[in-house]
Amino acid sequence: MDAPPEIPVTEPVARVLVDSGLPHLDRPFDYAVPAALAETARPGVRVKVRFAGRDVGGFVVERCARADHEGTLTPIRAVVSPEPVLTPAVLALAREVAAAYAGTVGDVLRLAIPPRHARAEKALPDAVVVDTVVADKVVADTRVIAVAADPGPVPVRPAETTAWEPYAAGPAFLRHLREGGAPVAVWSALPSATRPESDWPLALAQACAATAAGGRGAIVVVPDHRDVARVSEALRQVLGPAGHVELRADQGPQARYTAWLKALRGHVRVVVGTRSAAFAPVRDLGLIAVWDDGDDLHEEPRAPYPHVRDLALRRGRIEGAAVLVGGFGRTVAAQAVLASGVGRPVAAAPSVVRAAAPRIVVAGEDREQERDPAAARARLPALALRTAREALARGPVLVQVPRRGYIPCLACQTCRTRARCPACRGPLALGDSGPIPVCRWCAALAPGWTCPECGDRRLRSLVVGARRTAEELGRAFPGVGVITSGAGEVRDRVVPGPALVIATPGAEPVAEGGYAAALLLDAWALLDRTALDASPEALRRWVAAAALVRPAGEGGQVVVCGVSPEVSFPAVEALVRWDPAWLAERELGERVALRLPPAVALSAATGPRAVLEELAGDLRLPPSVERFGPVAQPGRPEWRLVLKAGGDDVPALARTLAQERAARSARKEVVPLGIRMFLTGLD
Repeated sequence: MDAPPEIPVTEPVARVLVDSGLPHLDRPFDYAVPAALAETARPGVRVKVRFAGRDVGGFVVERCARADHEGTLTPIRAVVSPEPVLTPAVLALAREVAAAYAGTVGDVLRLAIPPRHARAEKALPDAVVVDTVVADKVVADTRVIAVAADPGPVPVRPAETTAWEPYAAGPAFLRHLREGGAPVAVWSALPSATRPESDWPLALAQACAATAAGGRGAIVVVPDHRDVARVSEALRQVLGPAGHVELRADQGPQARYTAWLKALRGHVRVVVGTRSAAFAPVRDLGLIAVWDDGDDLHEEPRAPYPHVRDLALRRGRIEGAAVLVGGFGRTVAAQAVLASGVGRPVAAAPSVVRAAAPRIVVAGEDREQERDPAAARARLPALALRTAREALARGPVLVQVPRRGYIPCLACQTCRTRARCPACRGPLALGDSGPIPVCRWCAALAPGWTCPECGDRRLRSLVVGARRTAEELGRAFPGVGVITSGAGEVRDRVVPGPALVIATPGAEPVAEGGYAAALLLDAWALLDRTALDASPEALRRWVAAAALVRPAGEGGQVVVCGVSPEVSFPAVEALVRWDPAWLAERELGERVALRLPPAVALSAATGPRAVLEELAGDLRLPPSVERFGPVAQPGRPEWRLVLKAGGDDVPALARTLAQERAARSARKEVVPLGIRMFLTGLD
């Protein structure tokens, strides 16, 4: 990312992207640049301007010699900071993302650029203190930034390519990074519980080092702070203690802005962080890597709701950088990247995968016994208990439970109808404090619950939570330590030795030397989710846990509990064969045939029924765009209208929805209308 260009003082007009928060005003406005601000009001800096009768913030996006319209221009009131925080590359990405997701550039920039922290700007070295000029008077002290010198290429020792050697295309991928190439790769990582020299954080660190050796920067985006810590540790081994910075959501304002400025000023070449790190202003970006792209933490919960994988692909194309999408599994969207020809796979040979993976056994289908449907239905079958008992002599045992809490899901004892709150229709659950069911949504007690279907008042558990599981296993294995990891208390690591580790998906701690065995309880609960991605998401969670177990050659075994041997589940088959690519390819083929994402794009509009019916009638879309609804949403007051488009209709759909939002904003309508695009990531 190059330093901001020098702006001649003869360009007295600044185009400012004003932070108005209104869709119909999401465009630059012309302002006059006072002589006192001619040197500091450069593209990318924050300014204060007068807009609609009040002072608001904004970014200078361009300096020019004349305005687009005749008349007297309002002058810029102040330069908040001469720091060029909005770089040309980030602005280009923000504009493209806003257009693709039917959003506004202002919303994207609020995700991309952290709030200014004056103390961080002053504390960071390589700056010279000068006077702040506001219009024609001196106000306070600020800083004119000195661009850091190019640190030059980072040497990479030959031994640092070890983590990529098991993959057929691994050495070639690193060579492209060192030589300045821009490949797009989908990486199927090997389980490496007992091979720290080929662990995925080290592989990512070596990819960053290869990129830095070619004189370019790198960004690594991971789901949560635990993954940030693991990748940071690997980066310190490869690049040294000061070779990178972290950008995390849990950082304080000053620490976060300081790290962001270090990337902006070129002090470091490598950034590792969570979701918003995808926008990090790394200079000369050469690689953006996304680990575990199926994790829902990569989905931005704020408008316009972009996905990190999509941001990486778009930013890589804009800046000519390589993109690496990796994980133990493979998402359907990542498979679509391969099917489109945009990306290439980086995977190990089947024999290498088999040598690294643990043995997978499905309860009720043990090869050493005949099929036992009763064992498959049991929550803790004899095979699982026997496997855990034998494995505890060699080390810790991981137990994955799909739900947290005590008994988080209840149903009628007689007809199996889900038990729901009489007030809000939320699911009822039991805590460990008493027998009265409580609503998981509104926390209301339901002591007199009666089944609306059959009138029975008795309840049964559908899913047992992590806390109840810890109690059961504690009684089954007296004298063995029980460790829990889940919401509220997520552990990073466990030490070697006998222990039962009860964890919810995504909260599994790393065991030094790997787990001796793992039990995947209530596997049906993940497969039974009413979601399009239920099958690949279940496999993603299973392989993430199984990857922490020792290889089969070292006695590692994973027992899948709670699936019927009489029913074929593709996700279970893919787990047993350790072939996530096969399931992703199968799922993609079915979705192409059924015209479902990621083969097509969807847009969901939510709001009152009358508003959605009016919206459906007003939209001018090609006949090939399919409409579904509006329909009521169970348990919610809003209705939903779904639009489906593919190919060239996708940009037209996003553009039409954005224009509709802008028109309603200009009319000052206060009726809530939410619009969200679900894209393929290939547009």
